[in-house]
Amino acid sequence: MIVKDDFLNKLRRYFALNLYEVKIWAALLSRGTSTAGELSDIANVPRSRSYDVLESLEKKGFVIMKLGKPIKYIAVPPAEVVERVKKHIKEESTKRIDRLNDLKSTDVLNELNTLHTQGMDLVEPTDLSGSLRGRNNLYNHLELTISNAEKSVILMTTSAGFLRKVEALKPVFEKLKKRGVKIQIAAPMSKDTTKVAKDLSGLAEVRDSETKARFCVVDDKEVVFMVMDDEQVHPTYDIGIWVNTPFFASALSSLFSTAWKNMKPVK
Repeated sequence: MIVKDDFLNKLRRYFALNLYEVKIWAALLSRGTSTAGELSDIANVPRSRSYDVLESLEKKGFVIMKLGKPIKYIAVPPAEVVERVKKHIKEESTKRIDRLNDLKSTDVLNELNTLHTQGMDLVEPTDLSGSLRGRNNLYNHLELTISNAEKSVILMTTSAGFLRKVEALKPVFEKLKKRGVKIQIAAPMSKDTTKVAKDLSGLAEVRDSETKARFCVVDDKEVVFMVMDDEQVHPTYDIGIWVNTPFFASALSSLFSTAWKNMKPVK
């Protein structure tokens, strides 16, 4: 059986199978029905492993074992396999979410919080800093930092960054507004960004900035700043720095306040 490695790798990613599983499955699809020994030879998989692999594929719904001697296996149509995998993923996700929700009512979470609190007490605030690689990680931490705001949130970003942040953080802004947190956002305005900015009316004050910068200051204590130009870097290689230092945060907040006075409000 000649199957390109690139195709096998795609199967592994899409269906979460190991190399032997995708080889055996592809071999069976090419035959429709076959014995474990035949599939072992076709797929170049050790015969001692082929039975275990087929048993695994059967449990996952990829193949059906045909009764008789010798035992043969039948390939389930790929479209049906996709539906089975989707169903399995949904069921597993639901179970994991339920387990995590149940965790809230157990002593485990309390113990974890105690460990974290005790550990944080031993750390100097200025030592709380870290590098954030990849835009997904960066935005996840940005959301966490902003969600804990008590007084103020300052955001300075690019036009494209403004659109991304509003889409990702608007639910957080709504919660902060209910808590009385002041939100200020500065970004270069265009036709698209102005329209989105108006949708934030009542949640945040948005002003037009000619300065190209990407940072966030929360409560004059924490800073998250992005060191790359988002127009010139792939999201995977975007980099951010998080620091917990009131001295630097308050200084940056003061500079922002000075610039804020000269920015035009979005109407």
